[in-house]
Amino acid sequence: MVLRLTGITKRFGPLVANDAISFDLKRGEVVALLGENGAGKTTLMNILFGHYVADEGSVEAFGKALPPGDPRAALDAGIGMVHQHFTLAENMTVLENIALGTQAMWRARLDRGAAARRIRKLSGDFGLAIDPGAVVAALSVGERQRVEILKALYRDARILILDEPTAVLTPAETEALFRTLKLLVAQGLSIIFISHKLHEVMAASDRVLVLRAGHLVGERRTAETSRSELAALMVGQEIAPATVAPAKAGPPLLELANVSTRAGGGGAALDEVSLTLRGGEITGLAGVSGNGQAALAALIAGTMQPLGGDIAIGSATVKEWSPRRALASGIARIPEDRHAVGTIGDMSVTENVISERYRSARFSRLGFLDWRAARGFAEEIIADYDVKCPSPEARIRLLSGGNMQKLILGRALDPEPSVILANQPTRGLDVGAVSYVHKKLLEARARGAAILLISEDLEEILALSDRILVMSKGRLSTPSARGERTVRELGELMAGHAEAGA
Repeated sequence: MVLRLTGITKRFGPLVANDAISFDLKRGEVVALLGENGAGKTTLMNILFGHYVADEGSVEAFGKALPPGDPRAALDAGIGMVHQHFTLAENMTVLENIALGTQAMWRARLDRGAAARRIRKLSGDFGLAIDPGAVVAALSVGERQRVEILKALYRDARILILDEPTAVLTPAETEALFRTLKLLVAQGLSIIFISHKLHEVMAASDRVLVLRAGHLVGERRTAETSRSELAALMVGQEIAPATVAPAKAGPPLLELANVSTRAGGGGAALDEVSLTLRGGEITGLAGVSGNGQAALAALIAGTMQPLGGDIAIGSATVKEWSPRRALASGIARIPEDRHAVGTIGDMSVTENVISERYRSARFSRLGFLDWRAARGFAEEIIADYDVKCPSPEARIRLLSGGNMQKLILGRALDPEPSVILANQPTRGLDVGAVSYVHKKLLEARARGAAILLISEDLEEILALSDRILVMSKGRLSTPSARGERTVRELGELMAGHAEAGA
């Protein structure tokens, strides 16, 4: 036994995040920690790694008690953690990030040659190809994750905690990660794999622990369970897949005609893109990240100006375009990154839910904010969207990803917008939250909204979209109805192997 947690309990005020949780981990084993957003998974691992102190319970690593609240003791015991949101200095090199903190401050110089040789050996041993001299800011998301794993291995980690490791990875990057996990386990490392993606849990783990509302509600051998059983354990009930009725497409509500832009969000620029979004229809946009989706989303949200081409709302061509004009035109956005652009972490739930409409008559009186109305709106969203949070005054950064996304969804859908920009709306969400978001998007479709669904999850695109387009190198493919193109054909378009037209 390399790790044992006994009776771990953690409270945040009246909220019990972990309630008397006990489990152990064997050498060379992959244990998946499964649960909804807010179930207590990350809190439990933060206690193990020393970021939090448990109110009750104990942790043993390799037969020795682990001092509470001491990350250095966890590192010295051979525990490494790769956080969902990476902790890298972007202006430093891969080598500098990995070696940072591994030698005493009184040592004036780092032996860069020895460090680089060790990093290259670890990279080769575990399939984590990376250039030690590369600047982190120039790396892809998948490459940055390799750096985080190498940081732990460089410190001789024998237990590796991976917190939602595939949340921002492409399918190819996810496959590469799973190959690395097999190599790590073959060398005797033990892994705790925190996730909510059932197919990945089934593929990567030996044993599954399921948390719900802070309680350990189930433990299963992976070979002896199923995705449906694990889903029911996660949410406490069976989850029915979304039912998509045939579309009743209405008139065009937003049109782009031969629009070009500058590059946006680190990806490609738009190159004479034409797109029509019709009421009562979900248009799915598939593609590998970085091929122009960020520029298209920024353009529709009004945060990017077109360099050429036309934008039309209804039948009227728009001459001046801005975020305020987009909101006034009935366009709502569910942004790709809820932390960076969807919310302001140190502001309250109430402040965040009115952030796009605080000037409106609903929340403003004679130039002053009506805080009673604002708080009432926040309470409505919390109740209607089943948001788990301490209060409307709580800082939004304290919420789990799923609860944060529910607030963004409520903020976007409350005014019943005519056009909805849903950019990666379920990224990083558990199966219950995904089902909820899909339900709300389908309800908006049924009342006549035009929805642009941008997603790297091809299963999601195929399940919800009435029409499907693929973006590659800043251009759009010709649209196809759901089922008209095979997954293989869509994959070829995503990879740029076939010409994108339109």
